[in-house]
Amino acid sequence: MDRWSGHVAVVTGASSGIGAAIAQELLRHGMQVVGVARRVERVQELASSVPGAKDRLHAVKGDVSDEADVARVFEWVRKKFGKIHVLINNAGIARNVPLTGSANMTDMRAVFQTNVFGLLYCTDAALTLMKDTGVDDGHIIHLNSITGHSVVPLPGNYVYVASKFAVTALTEGLRRELRDANLKTRITCISPGFVRTEIASAGGQMELDQMITSMPAMQPSDIAHAVIFAMSAPPTVQVHDVIIKPLGEMI
Repeated sequence: MDRWSGHVAVVTGASSGIGAAIAQELLRHGMQVVGVARRVERVQELASSVPGAKDRLHAVKGDVSDEADVARVFEWVRKKFGKIHVLINNAGIARNVPLTGSANMTDMRAVFQTNVFGLLYCTDAALTLMKDTGVDDGHIIHLNSITGHSVVPLPGNYVYVASKFAVTALTEGLRRELRDANLKTRITCISPGFVRTEIASAGGQMELDQMITSMPAMQPSDIAHAVIFAMSAPPTVQVHDVIIKPLGEMI
């Protein structure tokens, strides 16, 4: 990780859970971290958790589902630092949206707008900034899910599952485009199983939240360590896909 010290990383959804844990780990490794979230005050609180990180954590209010807001965030990054080296596409939401009966199209759109289009907006903005400033050896990490590789039995969550399948396809597509453009920027997809975060409860899925609480599940820090693992690989090595599960997971 020494090569990344002092470099700039943008972490979306940095206010809690996996995003907050990733931001903390990157700070511990000496990076300048831009934590993007709607609850920006919670990002600001992270600085006190890492000694000496106060001047390297930059909390920016932003909603990845809003293309104009994403453009504003990355323009701020351009003006503040001039460039970006690492993008962590972590922001995501889950909603209980059955496919039968009176399907809630508003919630369906919200899931795809955040989990898929938000990822696309941020990736495009980051790659554009990298290209404009000559950064040819960056790293883009998509936080996916095991549900992006297999349709697991989670009634009411198949729209979420579909959004994560899209992330799997977009990761491979981006790998090929970066390869064909002869760029050295790497792309990694990290797909966790159950993790103890706020995503289920934030989406009003208290039954799912209770299930995660009662089953084997990982901590956000476990996923943050997987991010560090991928970023620590030699520049000639691309850790393309990491599936990480808690020991004893039933799915």
